[in-house]
Amino acid sequence: MTETTTPPHRINKRSVVAGAIGNMLEWYDFAVFGFFAAAIGSQFFPSDDRIAALLNTFAVFAVGYLARPLGGLLFGYLGDRIGRKRALQVSIVAMAVPTSLIAVLPTHAEIGVWAAVLLALLRLAQGFSVGGEFIGSICYLVEVAPRGRRGLYGSFAVFSTVGGMLLGSAVAAALNALLGPEAIAAWGWRLPFLGGIVLGLLGWNLRRRLHETPEFEAIEAAGRRVPHPELRALREMPVEIFQIGAMVLLLGVGIYTLFIWMPTYLTHIVTPPLPHALVVNTAAMVLMIALMPAAGALTDRLGYKPVLVAAMLATAALVYPLFVWVDGASVIAMVVAMVVFAVLSGFLQGATPVALAAQFPVEIRFSAMALGYNVSMAIFGGTAPYVATWLIRETGSLASPAWYVAAVAVLSAFATLSLKGRYHLDDGK
Repeated sequence: MTETTTPPHRINKRSVVAGAIGNMLEWYDFAVFGFFAAAIGSQFFPSDDRIAALLNTFAVFAVGYLARPLGGLLFGYLGDRIGRKRALQVSIVAMAVPTSLIAVLPTHAEIGVWAAVLLALLRLAQGFSVGGEFIGSICYLVEVAPRGRRGLYGSFAVFSTVGGMLLGSAVAAALNALLGPEAIAAWGWRLPFLGGIVLGLLGWNLRRRLHETPEFEAIEAAGRRVPHPELRALREMPVEIFQIGAMVLLLGVGIYTLFIWMPTYLTHIVTPPLPHALVVNTAAMVLMIALMPAAGALTDRLGYKPVLVAAMLATAALVYPLFVWVDGASVIAMVVAMVVFAVLSGFLQGATPVALAAQFPVEIRFSAMALGYNVSMAIFGGTAPYVATWLIRETGSLASPAWYVAAVAVLSAFATLSLKGRYHLDDGK
């Protein structure tokens, strides 16, 4: 039986697992880098100023995002020209190699400033691959979904990204409990990056057996593939590209401020440091990931706009008072705040994939989504931990990052309301 005649139910069962698991590696690595920012900073940016070392580390974290638009262009071209499955196969390999190399990098004490340079180069390589991975998985999962379930299937793209963050958080919590801060700073921070090799091998093995999506096969059979999909997207749909870039602002700023940066904030900035911050963060991510399929399924019933806008406006209203409460160094406040952030982020993320895919026709979907999403993430998502730390240093207010998150949430809500969502998704509203 050929791929084009494989029954849809066989494609769907396999694609949900294989299409989603690659994201886990991509975001596992990005997460552990954030969770071990303090330890990495001490090894690659030694300084008597703890905040300065964190700023340098988060600057390198942001560097990974600078390559995402370029990666999105390449993988968007591959995905729209030769197929979704081949683009996903390439991206998983492109991420596994630099992730493994970070684990064996020499430190500043061994080779001086070149240690930071090499770290930045590997982060660029990782960012290049992430530029195609997330968008490719959205395209794949939405396009193989049964009619009326595109929101549910698309939600597994973000389910796996946060699954990677959750795994990173769990690994960080376990290592901190087992090794202690001195061993973590000296060598323990390397262990999570070695774990990325296992995820890379598993992801590649699953993806090499993927089937192509029926929608891509249809345009291929009809001779409708576009020679330069990225140019056509920029020429014919620049407004829609800008709109989705604005829509995902909160997706990037929110997740990286409220979950990736937050453990560092709770343990290295709030005084006195709050205990068990990584454990609470991990538990909150479990709740968040559990809500994502429910949010995706809800979009199949209501459309994506009500779900997204409600989550965005609620975030804008609640983030500042929750930050102020947490700043009092209360464990109860930390738990409550992380639960609220988890619920809001779960619905926000679960509803986003189908909203992105609904804006563009199949021929240029991968390229157009990659352009809007990755440029926004490069400018605002990857820089969020840096901006949050900088705001605190400049203003002296521990709650100042909340105003940034709130402003972004309002902008994203307006952008979402402006979307049309008219391209061939039976449930895109």
